[in-house]
Amino acid sequence: MLRVKRFVVFSLFVLCASAAFSFWLMGQPGAETRAAISPPPRAGVKLETGPAAIATAVNVTRTPDAQWLGAAAADTGIPVQALRAYVHSAAMANESTPKCGIGWNTLAAVGFVESAHGTYGGGKLSSTGQASGPIVGPSLDGAGFAAIADTDGGVLDGDANWDHAVGPMQFIPSTWRMAGMDGNGDGTADPFNIDDAALSAATYLCGHGRDLTTAQGWTDAIYAYNQSDAYIRKVRAQATAYASKTGTPG
Repeated sequence: MLRVKRFVVFSLFVLCASAAFSFWLMGQPGAETRAAISPPPRAGVKLETGPAAIATAVNVTRTPDAQWLGAAAADTGIPVQALRAYVHSAAMANESTPKCGIGWNTLAAVGFVESAHGTYGGGKLSSTGQASGPIVGPSLDGAGFAAIADTDGGVLDGDANWDHAVGPMQFIPSTWRMAGMDGNGDGTADPFNIDDAALSAATYLCGHGRDLTTAQGWTDAIYAYNQSDAYIRKVRAQATAYASKTGTPG
């Protein structure tokens, strides 16, 4: 049992480190050259027919139907707070960049692979989407991973020497400074808040004019997030599973 636990911890450690390394590489030349694979089907969603009940920035779009949200969360194993954030963030990204076509299930799949929707290490999300504890990846000190010197004075990751990926969607501080957004309307862009992190990730994936309804556009987006063929396949498989559990638009 101890060996199994160590293996699980090591696997999550490697995933976090790989994600952090990819964020550093996202802007590098040639970062989006990859053989394309077909995108997963977009998952459906039932939205409220009346006014949104929660007055936050993410609710400028219609909110998910409460009954659908509870059922979908139970079927997929995604925490309600995270699922709501993924649905809103995908909708907002598609409103701001209509050609993107990102599905909430793609965003949710990234969140699952990166931090198990903010529950990595036994944590959980509060009713406001805040991670119960800091989700911080390994030190990017060049010892088996990329060497990325500190860019934020340790403010986000607690290390004034080297950067670490942080939060439910695993942003490195320099990338967060560039891409971080306020998704819950509290006036602060916080990588440890699922609303903020999900909106930032959705907007980033939709960047550079990508069309995620196409094989090349979807593959380029996920490859930009993490330059790993295995990662791309894992995200696609998870996104497909979410769509199969919640249905696709009719």
